[in-house]
Amino acid sequence: MELTPERLVALPDDATLHPVYLIAGPEMLRVLEAADAVRRQARAQGIGEREVFDADGRDFDWSTLEATFNAPSLFSARRLVEVRLPTGKPGKDGAEAIAAFCANPPPDVVLLITAGEWSKAHHGKWTDAIPRIGMLAIAWAIKPHELAGWVESRLRAKGLRADRDAVQILVERVEGNLLAAAQEIDKLVLLADGDTLDAEKMEALVADAARYDVFRLTDAVLGGQGPQVSRMLAGLRAEGDVVAGLMPMVVKELLRTAALARAQARGANLASEMKAQGIWETKQAPFKRALQRHPNPARWDRFAAEASRIDRIAKGRADGDAWVAMERLLLAIAEAKAVRLLVA
Repeated sequence: MELTPERLVALPDDATLHPVYLIAGPEMLRVLEAADAVRRQARAQGIGEREVFDADGRDFDWSTLEATFNAPSLFSARRLVEVRLPTGKPGKDGAEAIAAFCANPPPDVVLLITAGEWSKAHHGKWTDAIPRIGMLAIAWAIKPHELAGWVESRLRAKGLRADRDAVQILVERVEGNLLAAAQEIDKLVLLADGDTLDAEKMEALVADAARYDVFRLTDAVLGGQGPQVSRMLAGLRAEGDVVAGLMPMVVKELLRTAALARAQARGANLASEMKAQGIWETKQAPFKRALQRHPNPARWDRFAAEASRIDRIAKGRADGDAWVAMERLLLAIAEAKAVRLLVA
């Protein structure tokens, strides 16, 4: 059976415990909450023994896990066995061990597998075997246009009511940070006094929880989110960041995208090129959108040259305002029409 992490969280404590669960995806808050729900159900149903295995490298010995499956429980009639699989790829031995478990699950074991990375490339016989006897929940990253719906749904789940303007204020404050959104909603439970939240009340109750970092900034730039880029830059500046500290990551992503543009221009397989550069499938969409806006490799060379100039300004080796120049560059990348903002 496959269901969303939120539906798994909503199951009652006496819900049927399945032999195996796979909870995976890049949105870690959703993964953690769904896994906590399985643990809560296990405790409520008398499972007092829990074993945790960190299968985070090729050196992990899957035979120890198989031995655990076959060993008798010491403290309770049933056990919860957790396998933390950060990459979502167990390798040949791990895939065989999990598939064998699914083919003949021990009656006293509930297996919980969690993973941080996930894409279509992770699917195989072992993942197909899990939903046949257990539950599969994939926590995909919440897209910008989905965030308002996610926030509104979570507010309702917590017994809160908010109008559309109030929801939008909260969305803008948390800037896509689900953990910050969850924390603010938990605070609202205590402060709202059962009232319907309108824009004015939301403004008064919610702190500016936005947390800006250069990684989210480059995602917004490549993804074409111009207004968000300007907002993030203002936030970074207000938090005390300096242009010289931000530019190395910006330059890295520019050079990486420039290489992809050259590969695309010569007709190479773009998916293969992204994989070779370590860009996971779940992270490829912003790069693809950027290459659609600026398909000419020469444009990316121009961006890289401008980034080098900005770096010199930031280090006092050239004249100009580094923050203004940086904003112009990033907006030019985010919005094709804004290329005219660059110095000729």
